[in-house]
Amino acid sequence: MRTLMRLEFLFKQATRGLSGEAKEDSRTVIDAMMDILEIVGRSDLKTEFIKELDRQRAALTALAASPAVDTQLLEGILEALERLSARFVGDTAPLGDPLRRHELLNLIRQRSGVPGGTCEFDLPGYHYWLHRPAEQRRADLAAWLAHLGTLREAVGLILKLVRESAVPSRVIAEGGVYQRSLDANEPYQLVRVAVPAECPYYPDISGGKHRFTVRFMLPRQHERPVQAGEDVPFMLSCCAL
Repeated sequence: MRTLMRLEFLFKQATRGLSGEAKEDSRTVIDAMMDILEIVGRSDLKTEFIKELDRQRAALTALAASPAVDTQLLEGILEALERLSARFVGDTAPLGDPLRRHELLNLIRQRSGVPGGTCEFDLPGYHYWLHRPAEQRRADLAAWLAHLGTLREAVGLILKLVRESAVPSRVIAEGGVYQRSLDANEPYQLVRVAVPAECPYYPDISGGKHRFTVRFMLPRQHERPVQAGEDVPFMLSCCAL
């Protein structure tokens, strides 16, 4: 789940950058792409995606006999899961392989690990590209991101289904702390915490397979944050699919 959420964050970052016309916006997209390539560089990640897509398809197929299920909606989701799994299986190349073989992007990737390593004198070709018209840069970026389209779609669908597997409930962190044990027989994958925007605290979540703890912390500008000393109501979702 953490890898999926990191990829989701990076794809959102790339989308925001793609909507802009400034050179800095294009850099934002490139930086996100480099981070995505770093994450998907693990040789076993594609296999993990296929397993998760197939696992979700099996779990949802078991719901087909329930009279409360929207059959048409379920069939559409199952078809999407099967289609994405088939795409991963059918593409024998490593994830992001066309981008790694792209000369300019590969040079940028090699220099991205060096602080300030993508400045103009280190990568004059990148500097030249950044000064192309915004329309051309955005077209290039969209074409490069298209090579990650299946990955992006899979990340979005998997996380959407997991998040929608639970109904939020209102609970209270007494004295700023909430603890809960988890049923080992349930395949919990994600804990979600929601608080109003005006809440002065932020949640700090820790835990493992059997239990988790939510602590609400008060940020302080020049000192370490401290735990809330009052009861904090919040919305909790324990997602399992």
